[in-house]
Parts: sequence; C-alpha cells; structure tokens
Amino acid sequence: MTTAEGQSLSPAERRLVLQVAVGARMLSLDGHDDFNQGQISARIPGRDEFFIKGALVGFDEAAPADVVRCSVDHTLPAPPLAPPELPLHQAIYRARPDVNGIVHSHAPYTLLFGATDLPMRPVSHDGAYFRDRIGLFTETSNTVLDIGTGDHIAKDLGEHPAVLLRNHGGVIVGKSVRHAAVFAQVLERACRLQLTAESTGVPYVWSTEQDVAAKQDFIYADLSVRSYWDYAVRRVGRHWPETADWARG
Repeated sequence: MTTAEGQSLSPAERRLVLQVAVGARMLSLDGHDDFNQGQISARIPGRDEFFIKGALVGFDEAAPADVVRCSVDHTLPAPPLAPPELPLHQAIYRARPDVNGIVHSHAPYTLLFGATDLPMRPVSHDGAYFRDRIGLFTETSNTVLDIGTGDHIAKDLGEHPAVLLRNHGGVIVGKSVRHAAVFAQVLERACRLQLTAESTGVPYVWSTEQDVAAKQDFIYADLSVRSYWDYAVRRVGRHWPETADWARG
C-alpha cells in the first residue's frame, strides 16, 4: 500500500491510512457529506507529520490510495493533493500534542447548532459528552486557507474535544482517529436531538450533573469508544463490501 503520492508505508502507517479511509466512509454514513469538502486526518503520536483525506474525493468515496501524507510544519510545501484547509489541521496538531485525530465537516445539524448561541444541553447521552466542552470560533465563516486562521481556531478549541465554526461546521479532535470519527458522529447526533427538542416549542428537560459525569465515565470511556468504532467498521463493510479488501491489499 502507498499514499496518494505513491510513497511506501510502514506497517503502522498502513494501519493509520486504513483508519482514515474507513473513518471517512463512517462520516458519510452519518450524513457528513458535502461534495468533496471536509477532512479527516490522523497521526502517529509524537510524529511531526500526519495523513489526511485528499482534496479530490468525498467522504463517501475515499479509499486508502486517496490519503495524503503532510507535514505539521506549514512553512513546507503542501503536497499537490492536500486539501485547501490543511492549515486547520496543522495548527491543531501543533497546538495539541495530545491530539492524534481530527475531523472537520459541514454536518448539517452541527453547522446549524453553531449558528445559534445555544449551550449544549445533555438531552441525550451524546449531549452529555459535550456538556461544557465545546469551543466556538466566530472570526470568519470562510474556508480555512491560512495558518493564522488555523491558529485562532486552535485557540478557541482550547483543551476541548470540539469547536464549532460559526456558519461553517465543526472540528472534532481525539487521542486517535477512532476517537475523532466516533465523536464527530456523537456531536452531530447531540446537535440534532437538541435542535429537535428546541423546535417543539415546549419546555424540555436534560440529564443531571451526576448523570452527565456517569455517562462520560462509562458510555464514552475508551473501551466503549473502541466498540463503537468496531461497530462502525462493520457498518461500513456492509454498505461498501469492497472495503474488506483494503486490509488485504
């Protein structure tokens, strides 16, 4: 297996590239498609480079051969197939050594939620994970084309697992690409359910602080996240049987 530029991969890099491609398909199944826009990226912990879905393909068609190797250093030339919003990922990886996976998408409910000033309410298990853990970036709603804008987004992300980009979508990060992909789906569901509750026009309730803490500790513990990822991989395989051949390729 090689990258989009034809570069050979180590076994660890090969596994990571597979996860990026599968993660892209997961996001598609959860409604994150917007033509070929949006990215998913991952790095091996401690590395100064990462792998990212290439610019020319959408989440629903991404394959390992479409994944591009990029440097965290924004002063180096970008590969020809790198997405335009590469600086967003470079800035976050530089600012957050604990982050090894990033998703940026225009998922519709996440985008709509970011257009409001609503606080995230733990209406569901999903909302409980993001309670008081979402940043908000309002400087621009334009495509992130420069490292300065990327740095400002990283600042508004802070130590949170996500930041909403006003009128642009969301950025979700994790200790691995598995975490980032799973929590991108969790955030979209949390936004959808809360916006649906808001649209009823009647009062609604949400989980207590004690329940929120319990849910964060159990429902979204690392072992649970791994099981959600494994489920999502199986779901991708049912929808696109050809993805089973990637690991053997």
